Order: sequence, then C-alpha cells, then structure tokens
Amino acid sequence: MKSGTCKRTATSIVAGLLMVAAPTAAMAASLAGSKGDVRYPVTIPIGTTGGCGKAYAAYLAAAGHSAFAATPIVPATEYFICGVKLNASSQKAAAELALKSCQASKSKYKVTVAGACSIAASK
Repeated sequence: MKSGTCKRTATSIVAGLLMVAAPTAAMAASLAGSKGDVRYPVTIPIGTTGGCGKAYAAYLAAAGHSAFAATPIVPATEYFICGVKLNASSQKAAAELALKSCQASKSKYKVTVAGACSIAASK
C-alpha cells in the first residue's frame, strides 16, 4: 500500500516540475519575437516597395540567431537597401552574412546614394 502512494506522489512531483521547467526551456531556446541587440532603430517608411519590410518582419519572427543589415533608412533618402540572415549558427555569423547580403544587393542594383550597409539589429 505504501509503495503505490509513494509512486503516485513521486509522479505528481515530477509532473509538477515538468510543467514549471518546460515553458522556461522553450522560451530560452527561441528568439522569435525578440528585436535582439538593436544598434539603430529600424523604421520602414510607409509606402516602401521592395522586400525590406518583409525581411525585417522575418528577422523578428526568426527563432534562431539572425541579423538585419541596411543602409540608412531616412525619409530624405530615395533608396535604402537591406540584407538579412535568418537562423544562423551564431549571432556573429548571422551579422556577417546579413552585412554581406546587404552589400551584394547594393552592388547588384548599383545604388550609390543610399549610404553604407551596417547591422541594424542582431540576435
């Protein structure tokens, strides 16, 4: 009789610990929704065409190490270029690849008035 009571008690304790520990572990593993380390605010101007708004939304939603790079985003500038790397092996790798992506896009579109690419945010 004591053996059955001990097993039920132990099972209850383990189940309670799992309920407390599981959400904490899941939150620690996911970076989804986090802005990460913001170096300058990203404000995509209303009416902007192109994929930078979608790229930034994907960056925010990404669960792994990611980065968003862009040329200066100011209303007075006619263009801005961006690059993103989602779910990289590390924050540093994501930043390096997002910067390369931004620079490659700048070269591809031959935009010289947008300014230099830099990391806006990384996580």
